[in-house]
Amino acid sequence: MDAEQRVNKLAVWIKDKVQSAGCGGVVLGISGGLDSSVLAVLCQRAFPKGTLGIIMPCYSNQQDKSHAEKLAKQFNIATREVVLDNVFDTLLQELPALNPNPEIGRLARANLKVRLRMLTLYYAAQQLNYLVAGSSNRTEITIGYFTKYGDGGVDIMPLGNLVKSEVRELARYLEIPQEIIDKPPSAGLWAGQTDEDEMGVSYESIDRYILMGEATEEAKNKIEAMIAVSEHKRSMPPIAKF
Repeated sequence: MDAEQRVNKLAVWIKDKVQSAGCGGVVLGISGGLDSSVLAVLCQRAFPKGTLGIIMPCYSNQQDKSHAEKLAKQFNIATREVVLDNVFDTLLQELPALNPNPEIGRLARANLKVRLRMLTLYYAAQQLNYLVAGSSNRTEITIGYFTKYGDGGVDIMPLGNLVKSEVRELARYLEIPQEIIDKPPSAGLWAGQTDEDEMGVSYESIDRYILMGEATEEAKNKIEAMIAVSEHKRSMPPIAKF
């Protein structure tokens, strides 16, 4: 399937899922990254007058906001900005610090940002009778590189069957701004954070393993460990049967 066919099929899929749910459009977070940019353009094709992108900085890199705004302007996507800095600060003042390990604390704070964005999207979606679309791709879903009830808390995942390299291919076809395509993938969780540094393995290596089962022994061990430890993220909560 070439890029044009894939784009058309995904736009139809989004429209069918939204309409079958009795909803009138789609709301999504636009982060200025590759995946959310591709998703935003696909949603706009499905619902030219029923797509709302929400830009949600939370002590975020100003460049990401600029990229999100540039994308929205280029593709005529309606947006709203919700700055979450003060909400984040207020919650941290009230929430207890339960673990002295600074790395664990940093990750917990980062995931709090992602979950605040999920709350924001659903608040908007309920008012508009829209579905929430998530931008997670197959690579991230496979290894659990998403926040449970954060960016994983959505109604539909149109990119969920595409590995990262396939999403990048669609970005080129859709003529997403080149600076968005070229910049290192990052969830923007803290200053200098990149996905590949945090994962300890490249997207290219994970994609190759998913699609062809090929990887170096070191990469294979890392990937399989991430898949195993994140299994709970890809399943509904277990229910006791007694």
